[in-house]
Amino acid sequence: MSVDVQQLAINYLELDEQTQSKAHYRPSLVAPTAAVAHLVEQLHLAYNGKPAKGYAAFNTGKDPQVMTALHDWQKQTSDFLELANTSTAALEQQLQAHQLPESGYLLVCHYRYLASDYLLFCLLGSKDHFSLSEDLELATSRHLDIARMQLAARIDLTEYQSSPEQGKYISFIRGRAGRKVADFFLDFLGCEEGTDAKVNSKVVLASVEEYFTAAEFDNNEKNDARKQVFSYCEERAKAGQDVRLTELSAVIDEQEQQGFLRYCQEQQLEVAEQFPVEVKELKKLIKFSGQGAGLSLSFEQKLLGDRVQYDAHSDTLLIKGTPPNLRDQLQRFIQGYSAFDRAEGSAE
Repeated sequence: MSVDVQQLAINYLELDEQTQSKAHYRPSLVAPTAAVAHLVEQLHLAYNGKPAKGYAAFNTGKDPQVMTALHDWQKQTSDFLELANTSTAALEQQLQAHQLPESGYLLVCHYRYLASDYLLFCLLGSKDHFSLSEDLELATSRHLDIARMQLAARIDLTEYQSSPEQGKYISFIRGRAGRKVADFFLDFLGCEEGTDAKVNSKVVLASVEEYFTAAEFDNNEKNDARKQVFSYCEERAKAGQDVRLTELSAVIDEQEQQGFLRYCQEQQLEVAEQFPVEVKELKKLIKFSGQGAGLSLSFEQKLLGDRVQYDAHSDTLLIKGTPPNLRDQLQRFIQGYSAFDRAEGSAE
């Protein structure tokens, strides 16, 4: 299902000679076209695909510019362009306050997807693309670098209106640069981090495994249920939606669909009725993986005790049956040959 674009504003932040961010404002909103709809859909998918997100809520103790502009727009005392321009000014101020030399295009978009309204803020860089005409004349064009989206946040307007007390209606990309980027974007929005998807994921992992033991699942039932749980959570995360406890319970135990739900209530487990998850953390349901000291290993959980044996006393892992490509490299190396096949190189 495609997104339903309502309004889109684009402003530009450039760096001056003192490497300070300076805003340039577009005088009007971007007219709705098929290209705009496609752009926003790509932004929506790219944002949902980011694995590490934080969740937050507005905090009256922080800069209220964005929150105030949002309220004025919702009350229809100002228009969307004013909301976008106020947000751009707030971003410019925070970039200067945090001494972060960032430039790019700030896109502020209101769109609908499924039953929810969203307000997306993202600062995108650009990259030049080159093309040749039939006469071999070189031309360049500038493209938004959506693939490298790192500075972005989204407000779930529907949740903000219906259940703001849960404190997770604002999500943001943590980014690769660490806490400084996260703090700067939280200050820009005037919000404070609340719900932790990583913590939620760990609670779910522990609770699901406890239920398997309590419900006396055999190994095959456990493996099947783990796959179903991971697939369900991954699908919800990719769609930018929370995991629902009632749906999760039905996925975990198809024979007793309320079983996990009742177990959480009886054991007073800290599992919310609806919560975001981090898919990367949930991969531990179906895979063991780790790396360090020059060694990297990953294998499906169902192989432990079968093809993979672990001796905790000696901290030794025994693997029966190596992957064919790894086995070929090992055998060639032991025999004194290079891991590279000269014949393959000649054939190319």
